[in-house]
Amino acid sequence: MSISRVGVDIAKSVFHAHGVDRHDQVQWRGKYQRDKWLDAIVKRVTAGAACASAHHWARVLQARGYHVKLIAAQFVKPYVKSNKNDRVDTEAICEAMGRPHMRFVAVKTVEQQDVQAAHRIRSELVQQRTAKANQIRGLIGEYGLVAPTGIGQLRAALPRWREDAENGLTDDFRVHRAI
Repeated sequence: MSISRVGVDIAKSVFHAHGVDRHDQVQWRGKYQRDKWLDAIVKRVTAGAACASAHHWARVLQARGYHVKLIAAQFVKPYVKSNKNDRVDTEAICEAMGRPHMRFVAVKTVEQQDVQAAHRIRSELVQQRTAKANQIRGLIGEYGLVAPTGIGQLRAALPRWREDAENGLTDDFRVHRAI
């Protein structure tokens, strides 16, 4: 058996693999538990889709001497031939890998993932803060108050609004710490 490409669909507990030869003829298909898939794939060759844990597994395979290519899911989707399931996805990954002008995702180092994680978490926190500030502005507006622009000015206004007994905010609103 001469396998030239293997597509791997990485999931939480079950991994699917699909291998073809240099003529794109299917040579191997497999379904493996998370703790068994590496032994199965290491006996062959590899590739995969860039999804959760893909960079980890790519690094593991690279450490064992394999050339790993990761493909973003949006580039695999056009090659899904029938109803989506893990086996069909794995075949599509393998087919997409064989395309001459396919764009691949570079395997990230642990350090690169650390930086990316910090940026994503910070971005999400900023979005949540902005959403909460907008919610406060909307609630305060229902009492006839206009919230200042900018998060710093809004933070400074909050204690003033709570202390100002004449601004139209009810005691219930103040007691429940809505602001």
